Amino acid sequence: MFNPFTPALNSLLPEPQASLLNGILFGVKTTMPPYLYNALISTGTLHIIALSGMNISILANLTAQITLFLGRKASSIISICLIVLFVLFVGPNPSVVRAAIMGCLSLSAVYFGRQDWGVLSLFLAAGIMLLIDFSLIKNLSFQLSFLATLGIILANRKAECQSASWRRNGLINQFKYWFKENLKLTLSAQLFTLPIILYNFHRLSLVAPIANLAIEWVIQPIMVLGFTVAIAGWLWQPLGLLLAWFVWVPLTYLITIVEWLAKVPLASIQF
Repeated sequence: MFNPFTPALNSLLPEPQASLLNGILFGVKTTMPPYLYNALISTGTLHIIALSGMNISILANLTAQITLFLGRKASSIISICLIVLFVLFVGPNPSVVRAAIMGCLSLSAVYFGRQDWGVLSLFLAAGIMLLIDFSLIKNLSFQLSFLATLGIILANRKAECQSASWRRNGLINQFKYWFKENLKLTLSAQLFTLPIILYNFHRLSLVAPIANLAIEWVIQPIMVLGFTVAIAGWLWQPLGLLLAWFVWVPLTYLITIVEWLAKVPLASIQF
């Protein structure tokens, strides 16, 4: 399926920033330089260019925040419509379809006033996809996306209960809590996907927790700014070119961190 935003980003940003942004937003990896792709593997950060639930989560959260004044039910309906449009734009990638089904099920639960059960939504989404195409069970993207999401959901259960009390304990304690929870979520996702990564890539990244913590905080700004640049550049290139400078900065930071950590001795072990 043709994506009109990919050519726009290629004309607005230099390499490797353009190919990295296309990977993060749309899962396009064909134009990425081999050295950057290998660096992402060595640092355990390849998942950022695998179109996954992160894109859907950010889209749903932003839409919910913007449309919340319309009420929860109306906000849920608008968010579901945008999720469907997003999938149509980027194509039916297995991981994004799973994430889209999961997001729509979660939003439907909100619409009908029921509790949002992340694990149940995940298994329902995976089950529906496998009923449609059982061969997906052998798809690497599907496996990694499912296991990483499962790890994050399970690790995030206690965090949701404790977050409210920590907000009242000062900036230093809030930062400690944020750091601890992000480390826990990162390690959980890495742990759940480790068997699949070892089996397929025969490589174990020793710097993955550090790398993910160092770059995680810029992924959401990159996605929000990246979508803005892509739409603006598609509509009117001069506007997109002006906005592209704002996304170039975090992209360059991410590339620098990944390349630097990939050069650390014993950053990853091959076997």
